[in-house]
Amino acid sequence: MPIEKRFDSLILDIDGTIWNTTDIVAGAWNHAIARSGFQAPPVNGKLLQKEFGKTMDVIARDLWPELTGGQQGQLMRLCCEEEQKALRANEADITYPGVRDCVRGLSARIPVFVVSNCQDGYIELTLSKTGLSDCVKDYECFGRTGKGKADNLRDLVRRNSLAAPVYVGDTQGDADACAEAGVPFIWAAYGFGTAGSYVARLDSFDGLLEFF
Repeated sequence: MPIEKRFDSLILDIDGTIWNTTDIVAGAWNHAIARSGFQAPPVNGKLLQKEFGKTMDVIARDLWPELTGGQQGQLMRLCCEEEQKALRANEADITYPGVRDCVRGLSARIPVFVVSNCQDGYIELTLSKTGLSDCVKDYECFGRTGKGKADNLRDLVRRNSLAAPVYVGDTQGDADACAEAGVPFIWAAYGFGTAGSYVARLDSFDGLLEFF
């Protein structure tokens, strides 16, 4: 059955689905690490691809296990500050091919949303930099609620009265959150991770146009 007959709304992940910021973020985080004075190892884009999609507290524990919880939190806050500065200053197109046109076209036919495990302010920055702010009706993230993706998915679905949403993400963590929240999952296979269970596979973002 065509997806358009099954689903009435689209919920998107960000990193590894809409765009790839990892090299820019790695540079920003390394600047923050140097500023912090903590004895923490530097990061790189390849390492961050394995971490993005997790909540910020989990990422901090994974990257800097030698630091105390308080130090991890302090360093992550510095990293997020530098990250936002770097992304605002970036002028290169880091979105995946077809994202802008596809989201704009789909939003004219179905409501589009975003749910991410990112910090507060990151979704707004993403939408501003991609020019898609007017295409997204609502969004939620770990940084605003302190909740994981499954809970945020449930909350967004509930408050927007979505009867049959579908989520697009790129990792097994996304797939697990969708299973927990009862939201079908489309795997963005071009992104950062793998997934073992999904209702459809995307090899490019604009492949969504074939489904809707």
